[in-house]
This record gives sequence, C-alpha cells and structure tokens, in this order.
Amino acid sequence: MIRLDKYLSDSGLFSRRDASRLIRSGAVTVGGMPLRDPSAKIDEETASVAVKGQPIGYERIRWYMLNKPADTVSTTDDDPKSVMNLLPPELRRVGLFPCGRLDIDTTGLLLLTNDGPTAHDLLSPKKHCEKRYRFTCLPLDEDQVRRLEGGIELSDFTSKPCKVTLDDPGHGAITVTEGKYHQIKRMFLAVGSEILSLARETFAGIPLDPSLAPGEWRTLTEDEIALLHTNSDHSGV
Repeated sequence: MIRLDKYLSDSGLFSRRDASRLIRSGAVTVGGMPLRDPSAKIDEETASVAVKGQPIGYERIRWYMLNKPADTVSTTDDDPKSVMNLLPPELRRVGLFPCGRLDIDTTGLLLLTNDGPTAHDLLSPKKHCEKRYRFTCLPLDEDQVRRLEGGIELSDFTSKPCKVTLDDPGHGAITVTEGKYHQIKRMFLAVGSEILSLARETFAGIPLDPSLAPGEWRTLTEDEIALLHTNSDHSGV
C-alpha cells in the first residue's frame, strides 16, 4: 500500500506538492471515483488511477540507458555538467542515480536507476560484472598486452586479470570486472602507454544501443533488466 500523493509523484509527472493539489481539487480518480485525500492508501499494484481522465501507471523500479557524452560527470550533485541534466525534469524527480561512474572525458554506456540493491550488487567486486571499453592509445605491443591482461600492480591495488584485443597497435577493446577510479588509464600508463580516448560499449552483457546519439537515453527493455538481475542477488521487486 502507498499514499496516493506518493503514487503520483513516483510517476515522475508531478511533484509531491502538485500531486497533493490535484488530489484535493478532485482531479484524481481511483477506480473511477474522485479521491480527495492525499494521504489515502491505495494498492499500487492493482489501483486504477487517473488524473483528469488520463491513466497514471505506477513504476517503482526504473532503469535507463544513457549514451554519456564527453565533458559530463556521473553524479547526482547540483552540477551543471551532471549527466542528470540530460534527462527531462520528470525523471529527475524519481531518485535516479548512475549505476557506476564514468570519468568526465569517458563516453558511452551509463545505466541510471533508482534500484539501489541491484545497483550495489552489480558494482560489487565479488560479482565480477564485465564492462567492455573501446580505446585509442599510444601504441601497444604484445608484451604490454600480456602485462595488462595478467594484472597490474598499482600504488593502491593490483588490477584483476582482464581481456585486451587490438585492432591495431593504437586501437582496441578492453574488458574489465572492476571499476576503480581512473583504473584503465592508470593500467595503460603503468605499461608505458597512454589512453587517448575511452568509451564504454557494454555493462553486464548489455550493449550500448547504437541508435542513441551522445546525450540520448532510453528505458531498458524487460530482457535487459532481466539480464541485470541474473548478475545480482536481487529480483528488482
């Protein structure tokens, strides 16, 4: 059971204050009948709610895919460069946050959600959740690739084994199961190379939708959400 005003605000279409105002005005119906008490409890799974005749569905858990552009930050802070500013106002009201972070100049797949338990599981080092990135770099040779794949001892941790494939000495893909601060950039520097550009292609088996231009987003499909849940201990319900 959930309060009627929270039901409406969780839809992302209304602020809590606007929801209360609409309810008191008689514009909100439940089961076809006006309900003017914002604190009235309803069953979010079965209730038929409408505002001025327009049905309003309830969606507690949300997952979105964003093609993160460069010069944006993966934060919910009040920052003009925050990726949250790429979303419409109604989605910025439902408690979304980035599932993991990408550096300011790293682009590509970023998942946004309000599902804290599942996101926590996916980001846990124990889950070995794979993330693949395309990169350009200062030229790598076979020995440097072997060193990267075997794990690099850095000042604060040793990276886990990863997979590197090269298209040519300066372009390729790397698949890691960690996501520490500047990790890939630090790994390349440690073997005498340098990352020039980095873009995430996949996260937990979900590829970036090629139809999304930088800054565009879409809702995850049911199959994509199910794939995330197979990598976590939470069902999302």
